[in-house]
Parts: sequence; structure tokens; C-alpha cells
Amino acid sequence: NRSPETPTMRTLAFFLAVAFVVLCSGALSTGGQAPDAERPFVGDWTPIRDVYEQRIQELGRWAVAEHVKAAHDGVRFSKVTSGEEQAVTESETNYRLVIDGADAAGKDAAYAASVFEGKTRELLAFGLAN
Repeated sequence: NRSPETPTMRTLAFFLAVAFVVLCSGALSTGGQAPDAERPFVGDWTPIRDVYEQRIQELGRWAVAEHVKAAHDGVRFSKVTSGEEQAVTESETNYRLVIDGADAAGKDAAYAASVFEGKTRELLAFGLAN
């Protein structure tokens, strides 16, 4: 004699079986990795610990030079004074930098630059800091 199964038990068993099949097929289609393993990782924005580190100062200098190439406005780099970084993937990072500089007339100003750095660099935005 079989024990009577309620419709709820059959439904639950069905959904568990479907969930198992979906999870297994997702792992197989991504080479055994979790289905999200190929999606880019994007972390939180965190303050840059040492903005006076040579690498960060060079990144700020590069951002100003790229801006001047496009805008021809004579902005001059002085130093990066603050910034934040965001991990995009293991080898790619976004930066928000606040840069002290001067305009073509020599008037001091603070500028904000957004930079993507990975295999290459890309200046995403540049303008006066608020």
C-alpha cells in the first residue's frame, strides 16, 4: 500500500526537482562556476587611503592632460587632494579624484575627475569641483 500524498506534497516535490535541475544546468552552462561568475563585480566607493601616493598623483596628472587635449583650456595640474575608488572587476577600477590646479589665467581651482583604469585608461568626466 502506498501512503496517500497530498497535492501540497506533490507540488513541493515538483518545485524542488525543478529548482535542482535549474541550478545544475546553470552550473554546467558556465563551466561549473556559479551563473553570476562571469558578470562584472562592482564594489562600493571607498576613500583612497593615500592620495599622495605616486600612482594616484600620476593618475590625476594624466586626467588633467587628457582633459587639456580635448578642451584646449590650459588647465594645469598641482596635486590630487582627495578621492574615492571603486573596484569594477579584479583588474579594473573607477576613480573619483579631486585635483588642485589652475586655469589658463593662473587662478587656483579645484577640479573633479572620473577615471576608469583597467588595461587602458579612460577619462569619464572632468570639470570644476563643487
